[in-house]
Amino acid sequence: MPIIPSKYNPPLYFKNGHFSTIYAGVFRKISGITQERERLSLSDGDFLDLDWSYTKNETHKVAIIIHGLEGNAQRTYIMGSAKQFNLNGFDVCAINLRGCSGETNLLFKSYHSGATDDLDAVIKHVLETRNYSKIYLKGFSLGGNLTLKYLGENNTIPKEIKAAVCISVPCNLEDSLNQLLKFKNYVYAKRFQKHLIEKLHIKRILFPNKLSSSEIKSIKNLKDFDDTYTSKAHGFKNAVDYYTQCSSLQFLPNIKVPILLINAINDSFLGDLCYPVEEAKNNHRIFLEMPRYGGHVGFLGKNNITYTENRATNFINEVQ
Repeated sequence: MPIIPSKYNPPLYFKNGHFSTIYAGVFRKISGITQERERLSLSDGDFLDLDWSYTKNETHKVAIIIHGLEGNAQRTYIMGSAKQFNLNGFDVCAINLRGCSGETNLLFKSYHSGATDDLDAVIKHVLETRNYSKIYLKGFSLGGNLTLKYLGENNTIPKEIKAAVCISVPCNLEDSLNQLLKFKNYVYAKRFQKHLIEKLHIKRILFPNKLSSSEIKSIKNLKDFDDTYTSKAHGFKNAVDYYTQCSSLQFLPNIKVPILLINAINDSFLGDLCYPVEEAKNNHRIFLEMPRYGGHVGFLGKNNITYTENRATNFINEVQ
């Protein structure tokens, strides 16, 4: 599909990628949405917490939303998306990935950019317990990579899945990691690392035979974290093997439902390999939009509704 020209043109301050990223993540507030939590027991003995919100009238449409690294279903970008979906006639199931709902998950492993089995479990649960005939997926950052990988790695997906929208996606995980390790992203990387290390100390207490204090102390950056924990806990050889196997870029040619992928040019988390221009040109189901502005999961718009929240509902209405 030819690249979609973007109409996103924010006010001056929001043309700065860092300002857009930080404002959206720290200062934006969402009100007027109520979530109901459901706990989903997984086949391996662990659990996922799902936060539901509903449109006013009965509907056959549901949007499943997946957050990014160290996010949760109460992050502003998830709440804003859920609210906009609800206002447009969709119920919403917002996934808290393992260990992200405010309660430590039960196993040594947790979540990662390619853990599509958990997304598959949620989709099957929704289909088995709810009366929806149309499912739409929306993923942010890590959750976007996970969504694209899920859609492209399976020969068959449930017929109820009609489309997906993915925002600020690190389609090449190693390329994105290299960007996060640069000075321009020092503040973001250290914040991610701090939260991840805090969780790792809890894992060490629960699983003392699998992780030592010295191993945690050896972690100096996000790649070290993936070498020390993510890869070992989830069956990869090392961080690079994890990035290689789980990057969604390689799965894009196989996607068979309409996809809207929005990656801002000034997203400091994304390198050149995270903009799948050729893949979009060669797959008529992939609609790639690359606004000049927006930062990482920013895209602030009028009336406290982001550009991507409007684009998501409009795109789905166009293709369903």
